[in-house]
This record gives sequence, structure tokens and C-alpha cells, in this order.
Amino acid sequence: MRDSCLLFMAGANPVEEQRARWERKRSRTAKELLETEHKYLEQLDLVVTFFVTILKAKGTLKPAVLETIFGPLESIYSASHVLSLHLERGNLGPGLENFCQNLELYGHYAENLEQANKTLREQLRKNKSFRRFKKLQETRPQFQGRKLEDLLPLPLQRLHQENSLQLLRVQKLLKGQKTQILTPGRWYIREGWLLVVPSKGGELKRRMFFLFSDIFIATKPCHPLHPLNSKKLACQAVYPLHQCLVDKVFGHTQSQGGLLSLSFPHKTLLLMSSDQQDINEWYQSLTAASHRKVSLLNYLK
Repeated sequence: MRDSCLLFMAGANPVEEQRARWERKRSRTAKELLETEHKYLEQLDLVVTFFVTILKAKGTLKPAVLETIFGPLESIYSASHVLSLHLERGNLGPGLENFCQNLELYGHYAENLEQANKTLREQLRKNKSFRRFKKLQETRPQFQGRKLEDLLPLPLQRLHQENSLQLLRVQKLLKGQKTQILTPGRWYIREGWLLVVPSKGGELKRRMFFLFSDIFIATKPCHPLHPLNSKKLACQAVYPLHQCLVDKVFGHTQSQGGLLSLSFPHKTLLLMSSDQQDINEWYQSLTAASHRKVSLLNYLK
């Protein structure tokens, strides 16, 4: 009681303090992600610069063979480069959301990786020019003894690392272990504060939501004076997205914010934001996630 009075007298806002702490955690996560992203891009650039680009120019491999071995690697590199630019500007949420729009590239890459390695072995066996070229490129000091075979799985390894980092961060934010975030095949998409509109009227409730590839989670801050969970979130509901219908009630035109309706078999959720761009981005993300039948990470289990 005394602590509560002291906080009140000091004019502190516990909820705002919690939000500030979460924002600092997000900033640290973005910094860690940026550091590892730069290292990943450096390695991926070796394949794009010293193999894909030169092989296209030289014609050492037929276009179909080149496509089979490297697939959409250049597009994957471009997507990660854009993500790193977002992270450098501190835009973790928009960066990851934009990155998620390129997940189909990783799906194609994952499906084709076995065939890519098989074709690579065949070309090394019967194509003398390519065999010499590969050996020469791998002796460059930038490769530090790494082979092309070591670098081709990098996009899928990186995808696991990025996603695991986000899932683990959200799991640590939640009170207790009842809600399991770390689930195979689950992909983190976005998070943020939204206002819940009660179905029977009453006061709007500000809640933190987390959107994943298969579920949508509603949470609220734990009591700021709780001895163990003052910095955590309590999970209020977990909604399965495969049964979700998303509709924009208002916010179609340039106005102050908007309202979304999320319909589930036994529940309708009305979510509001005073930020027009924010509500539009949530609408796009929720619509895309609810329509996604197969998570990319099913390919990577």
C-alpha cells in the first residue's frame, strides 16, 4: 500500500513505464537482429556476387540449371537487405511485416533445396568448366575456407534464427507458461496496442495484441506492483486464425483511425485504433494471416 501511495505521489504512470520498458526490450531485440542480419548478408553476398552474377554473365551453366541450383536467392538477398534498412532506422515492426510478404520465396527455396544440391553434384561431376570455376571462387579470401555447399542452406538457417528470436521474446513477455508461443511451424508477424470495443457497450479497453501465422493473442499488463510479474503481460485469449473472418467496419477513407471486426465461431472481436495507417496495416496483416493455409515453417520442421 505504501509503495502504491509513493508512486501516486510521485506522479508515476505504471502503465506508461511498462510500455517504455517493452519499447527498450524491442530496441535491444532490433539491435541484436541487425547485427546478425549484417553478418548473414555478408555471407549471402558471396553467393550472389561470386557465383550467381558471374555465372549468368559467363554462361558456364545453362539458365535452367542455374535456376535449379540457386532458385530465388537474389530475391531473398534483396528482401533481407530491405529488412536490414528497416532495422537500421529502428522500424522493427514494419521491417518484419514487409519481410513476411516475401515468405513465399523461402517456401520455394526450401522445397527446391534437395534438388538444388543434387543438380550441383551432377554439374560438378560432368561439367569441368564449372568445377574449375567453383574451386577458384572458393579459394578467394572472402570465403574463409567455406564451400558453396555450406552457403546454400543459409537462407533457411537464417529464417529459423529470426523467427525463433521473436517467438522467444514474446514467450518471455507473457506471465507463466500456460500459453505456449514456441511451437514448430509458427511464424511471428506483428504486435501492437489496440482498443477493444465491448459488444454490450462500456469503456474501451486498451490491450496488447500479438499476431502469428496461426493464432492471434490478446494480452493485458499485469499489475505494476506485482512482486514477480510487474513487467509481464497476462494472456487473455488465444484466437485460431483458420476460423477467422476479418472485416473493416470503418476506416476505408482518409479519416481518424478505424474499426476492425474479427469474427470467430463463438466470438466477435471489435478492435479500434485512432491511427489510420496502423489500422490499415493490421487489416492487411490479419487478412493475409487468416488466408494463409500452410505456414512456411512447415517446410522447415
